[in-house]
Amino acid sequence: MSNTRDNPLLGIALLLIATVFFALQDVITKQLTAHISVTQIMVVRFAAFALFALIYAGRRVGVSLAFKSATPKMQIVRCLIMCTEIGIFAYSIQFLGIAEIHAIFSCFPLVITALSVPMLGEQVGWRRWLAVSIGFVGTLIIVQPGSGVFNPAALLALLCVLMYSLYNIFTRQVSRHDSFETSLVYFGVVGFVASLIAVIGRWQTPDSTTWLLLAGICFTSVTAHMMLIKALEVTSAVVLQPFNYFILVWAIVFGYLIFGEVLSMHEVIGAFIVVASGLYVGMREYLIARRASRAST
Repeated sequence: MSNTRDNPLLGIALLLIATVFFALQDVITKQLTAHISVTQIMVVRFAAFALFALIYAGRRVGVSLAFKSATPKMQIVRCLIMCTEIGIFAYSIQFLGIAEIHAIFSCFPLVITALSVPMLGEQVGWRRWLAVSIGFVGTLIIVQPGSGVFNPAALLALLCVLMYSLYNIFTRQVSRHDSFETSLVYFGVVGFVASLIAVIGRWQTPDSTTWLLLAGICFTSVTAHMMLIKALEVTSAVVLQPFNYFILVWAIVFGYLIFGEVLSMHEVIGAFIVVASGLYVGMREYLIARRASRAST
């Protein structure tokens, strides 16, 4: 597969496949939480991902080289933030619908844009700030704080959004010094070790159905990340970003077909506002990146 990032149609197709598997991963997670603890789900999931990361890095640059980081402390911090986010997400999905939690989660690109100013020193123009502000209004419409329909678990989802955004910010920072393979290996290994420590004394032997679901979550997780990696190899991230919102589409479909979930009207309106704002921010970032690319040639 070429690394020239000159095949956007293939990259978009691969990303869309990845979003299907990411959504299926959440469906299986919701089913698993009825059988075993979140920590057990995480340790099995990270064991599979760590194995995948080591094999991938071993073939690309070698395992020993992948472990050599210029920013090991920041790598560990970003991984622990993401581990915590995954645990909170898995816990909150017991109380929120698949589509509902992804409707809330769709505001994460806006949070990243807002955090990139103080944490990365990036410049954000008034148009993007306006889009971010409108997107946050959409998030409030979804969550409806102070209303009779407010679900306290939505606060956990918003906490996940913040943590996932911080993870992305730290990932951008370490990518200035470390290779993609190093970040991948650290995420898998640190996540496995952290979840293994968390599960000590809490492990319960799964039954055959639970083992099948655990195998399913490992398969969907590894497949989704493989598709994502391949997509990024042939298409730049700024082009792919708008298509990440398709996970909300699959979440709505799977939530309805498997759990009988239906978004309320205020959630649909709020999600539409958030996604529209995020797409606008993505478009502006694409235009800015294209101008910078033309200026450098």
